[in-house]
Order: sequence, then structure tokens, then C-alpha cells
Amino acid sequence: MQRTVHAFIRAGNESGFVAECPQLHAMTQGKDLNEVVANLQEAIALALDGEDLSDLGLAAPPVVVVSMELTPAVA
Repeated sequence: MQRTVHAFIRAGNESGFVAECPQLHAMTQGKDLNEVVANLQEAIALALDGEDLSDLGLAAPPVVVVSMELTPAVA
């Protein structure tokens, strides 16, 4: 079993940020990085609430590894 849940953060289409956790079918957004991270923690907690972690292939306590998509700055 693994302890790692993977999530991704990217810039929103118009503003803010979008976070996805495909492994748990969770998605959220926020106006800034602090808000999107807090919302992602809540979305993952809700996705795991009442679930048997072993049924999801997860060992307790799971940890979340977040990757962030960045557009390179062009000079």
C-alpha cells in the first residue's frame, strides 16, 4: 500500500488557481495559492471521509504530494 496521494495545481483559465486530485476524483479552486491549498485539503478530507483507506490502496496516514504547473516567463 502507498501513503501518497498526488494532486496538481494550475492557474485558472481566467483567474485564481485550480487543484485536482484525480486519484480521489476531487477538484477545487481558489483565488490565491493559500486558498486553493486549503480548499484542496478540505476536498481530499471529504473524499476520504468514511472510506476504508485500504480499499483505496492507501496506508494511514496518507500524505498529499502536490505538483504545480507553471508557465515560463518570457523575456
